[in-house]
Amino acid sequence: MNGEIYLDWNFIFNFMTDAFKAVGVPEADAKICADILVESDKKGIESHGVNRFKPIYIDRINAGIQNPVTNFEVVKETMTTAVVDGHDGMGMVISYKAMNMAIEKAKKCGMGMVAVRNSTHFGISGYYAEMATKQNLIGIIGTNARPSQAPQFGVEALIGTNPMTFGLPTDEDFPFLLDCATTITQRAAIEVWAREGKATPEGMVIDSKGNYMTDSKEILDALVKGEASLVPLGGPHVAYKGFGYATVIEILSSALQMGSYMKMLSGIGENGERQPHHLGHFFIAIDTEAFEGSENFKKTCGDILRSIRASKKAPGRDRIYTPGEMEYLKWLDRKDKGVRINESIEKELVEIRDRYKLDYVFPFEK
Repeated sequence: MNGEIYLDWNFIFNFMTDAFKAVGVPEADAKICADILVESDKKGIESHGVNRFKPIYIDRINAGIQNPVTNFEVVKETMTTAVVDGHDGMGMVISYKAMNMAIEKAKKCGMGMVAVRNSTHFGISGYYAEMATKQNLIGIIGTNARPSQAPQFGVEALIGTNPMTFGLPTDEDFPFLLDCATTITQRAAIEVWAREGKATPEGMVIDSKGNYMTDSKEILDALVKGEASLVPLGGPHVAYKGFGYATVIEILSSALQMGSYMKMLSGIGENGERQPHHLGHFFIAIDTEAFEGSENFKKTCGDILRSIRASKKAPGRDRIYTPGEMEYLKWLDRKDKGVRINESIEKELVEIRDRYKLDYVFPFEK
């Protein structure tokens, strides 16, 4: 098993679905989880796709810190809002249902928002934003995460990468989709570099004394121990921008739903034992038809994006990309290839297959 190969999309979807079922996830929920992971790889976001299938989901279920059967409890609800307790079930299932609630409320009232507590990792937030754009709605999603980011002028990891995502429908073949962390890089990207034996670029991570770290494996270990921090978006000189946005997301992911925040999300108990992360999310849907109509919105949005792409290019650059475009182009390139995996992922897939006696033969074994 050398180098990297591609697995057919249907093959990897079916395999992950069956593996999720093998650890106790109901079939309908397993398909939701597998679809979200596959969608990440389709867009070229390899840090959140099959790469995280075993360590973030399967291993956490087996460790007893994530429930395979999701109890989606609506604890408070109005015409336009809701508070949901996910009871540490499958974050992707919780979020899929919560986003659908927000969309339904927006269709009835123009806007809808659902705040979630006691959830788990939900994959790429862009998936939920696109759930809205596919129905001519605006989707806005935020989530807190394990503490990994230090405030400007600080060296203590207090807040997570805390991405905030915007999805806007357009008249093009793909939506405007901005899905990024409030740190320069994120833990998942460092995990990919560590798998590939690559260093983390300087300037992205600091140790407890404020010195930059670049050894990816050392960084991952130090993050778990609380001895390293991710640098906020904007870098050392204007880190208040990234950290400021991260703090807004932290508040909206905890205060509205009375959920956990900052170091409560570490996943480590008082005696060093592993425990659920109790993450919080929020999902907002806005019906463009409630303003000047969805068709007018999509055309104006498309006109703005096309004007940006047509603007003057920097020397040596022949193209400007707008948010969501590169992911769409990745999909066009990969749709006939499948998901790209490396030797490390191959070993994990074989391990899961053998442990749960799943009836699959991988192409790299032939």
